[in-house]
Amino acid sequence: EEVGVLDVIEEEEEMDVADLEAGADEAPVVRLVNLILSDAIKRGASDIHIEPYERSYRVRFRIDGVLYEIMNPPIKLKEAITSRIKILSKLDIAEKRLPQDGRIKLKMKLAGKLKELDFRVSTIPTLHGEKVVLRLLDKENLQLDMTRLGFEKPSLKRFEDAILQPYGMVLVTGPTGSGKTNTLYSALSRINTPEVNIMTAEDPVEFQLPGVNQVQMKESIGLNFAAALRSFLRQDPNIVLVGEVRDFETAEIAIKAALTGHLVLSTLHTNDAPSTINRLMNMGIEPFLVATSVNLICAQRLVRRICSKCKEPDDVPVQALLNVGFPEAEAPNIQLQRGRGCDVCNNTGYKGRVGLFEVMQITDDIRELILSGATAVELRRKALEEGMISLRQSGLQKIKEGVTTIDEVVRETVI
Repeated sequence: EEVGVLDVIEEEEEMDVADLEAGADEAPVVRLVNLILSDAIKRGASDIHIEPYERSYRVRFRIDGVLYEIMNPPIKLKEAITSRIKILSKLDIAEKRLPQDGRIKLKMKLAGKLKELDFRVSTIPTLHGEKVVLRLLDKENLQLDMTRLGFEKPSLKRFEDAILQPYGMVLVTGPTGSGKTNTLYSALSRINTPEVNIMTAEDPVEFQLPGVNQVQMKESIGLNFAAALRSFLRQDPNIVLVGEVRDFETAEIAIKAALTGHLVLSTLHTNDAPSTINRLMNMGIEPFLVATSVNLICAQRLVRRICSKCKEPDDVPVQALLNVGFPEAEAPNIQLQRGRGCDVCNNTGYKGRVGLFEVMQITDDIRELILSGATAVELRRKALEEGMISLRQSGLQKIKEGVTTIDEVVRETVI
């Protein structure tokens, strides 16, 4: 066995590009890669991880935010599988020492229908070969109807009012993978009419929206968010979307745009809505500029929905409900649900995800607090007084409606 391993190592280093290409074109490899891609789509995966280890090789799918091990292909196929994916995504198959990024666009027959598929591909050299991650961009997973994202009614009304304003800034905040892009895209499709010019700066452009002028960032040639924003202001825009406020320069131009009669939508990475104000000030933006430009901040998280096929009542002690924040009067009367697990949901008990939203309107009172240098805690207290539904409260509402479980809400929110 050991001698065999040495032979393999020497052989591997001698494989040239022609061998790699030949290996990648062999029918079993082509079929296996096609199977991995089509299986990911059937299961509704968002990402595919193909991972080489010393003595094993595995494929995992991220489904509704959680990774599941799906298969262990033969380790001798790892070079060929990686090469096949690199060929599909037009990457350099001879370059194994540096990370590479690409994109695969292909048509595949699924359930009798021809489907256009779009994958973002990223390779990175690990100790035992290249790890490949494919992010599946499926138009059908994009929910453009704002009423179906998971907003509570009062939160949705506030959010809609803010994006229908002629100018000002609306910020959506949350960790990576919390559905911010989807929320912004649904906001754009809500306000996209022939009367307005919408410009977006994105890195990367995930989905193409009809009637929206989308610009892909290219850092390597100096086209970053700040540069794109500057040019947008010469393009007679009504609405500007900036993928992310990453630095002072981007924040400064975005705020200038919001103050000069444009509606600006963007995202940030903060834990909740009130702390976003402090983040902008920490970036170096003056409090009076933040107070006058920002209309609304929406923080969000995603939780898994209970599978509707195997949903059943669940008995949970009243104390557990009190612990997560249900009021004493309400707790005894709440009927919780859980997913038993069935073939529809891969025996997880969950199928699909729904958003939790915390929508903070920047009212005159909150503006005054910002100007007086209030902390995030004080801003939060005031916002809750004014009727803001917090992320945790949004989660409790979904538990009460039987949409999700306590576990999910506790994982994503704090009291």
